[in-house]
Amino acid sequence: MKQNRALRLLDRLERARWADPVIEPLRSGVRSLPLGRARDMLHGRWLGHPVHPLMVQVPVGSWLSAAVLDTWPGHSREAGVLVGVGLAAAAPSALAGAVDWAELHQEQARVGLVHAAANWAAVGLYAASLACRLKGRKGAGRTCGFLGLTAVGIGGMLGGHLAYRQAAGANHAEEVPHVVREGWYRVGAVAEFPAGQPVRRVVDDVPVLVVRESGGTIHALAERCSHLAGPLSEGTVADGCVECPWHGSVFRLSDGWNVRGPATAPQPAFDTRIVDGHVEVRLRRLGGGPDGERSGSGVRWAHGHAG
Repeated sequence: MKQNRALRLLDRLERARWADPVIEPLRSGVRSLPLGRARDMLHGRWLGHPVHPLMVQVPVGSWLSAAVLDTWPGHSREAGVLVGVGLAAAAPSALAGAVDWAELHQEQARVGLVHAAANWAAVGLYAASLACRLKGRKGAGRTCGFLGLTAVGIGGMLGGHLAYRQAAGANHAEEVPHVVREGWYRVGAVAEFPAGQPVRRVVDDVPVLVVRESGGTIHALAERCSHLAGPLSEGTVADGCVECPWHGSVFRLSDGWNVRGPATAPQPAFDTRIVDGHVEVRLRRLGGGPDGERSGSGVRWAHGHAG
């Protein structure tokens, strides 16, 4: 079956290198904003997933409601109020989207740039709509509003492509508990894990990060970053955490908790133990293992072979 025209256009947009000279300075500008801890809040780390899709419900819902009222005679004033509400909510929604966009892969950033352009076109049209309404030009205000809603629809379609086709904002470690089977897995001799150095191993075809601390405690996490699947084994280990080399997300080694974004989801963590001088790992599951035991973080000592 042939690929439809819309998907061909979107695929072409993902490969549009002409956008790169615009993306890089914009990306740098967003990253340099002095947001402090508010950056993680805008990423949605507190929520467990990106907050931008939640925030855009206010302007989109307000503008859609305004369009409905514009088709209902005698409700122009109420429609104007909703246009204003949407405009007021657009700025914080755009800021949340921008901080997420600045940490995307290049193909995602290209689509995101056009997504943002469509939404800003909508903001401009709705600002014009409000201005016309305030001047008593109700017909022009309605026309600008309907054009703005069209731009919002295009922006929403591109946002859906980003979220679902390109997996921007998705938890890239979500499948780990569904892939790794229960039980202990031997990943190497203790001597193969230099203190303080991240080491990559594979368990059930899933990459695993193993770190032995200077005191001998051994930690293991899913190795692909939950943000955009960056290789944590190439990251920096410090203060009991590992920092992703791609976008700077920081995860606690003891339990995989995302200490700093842009990652909004923690890393799946593994229990560890040493058996006859070898490190063994077991995926830490809610409720414990097959025997109901949950060994907690760090290393345990045992004898014999993996069960």
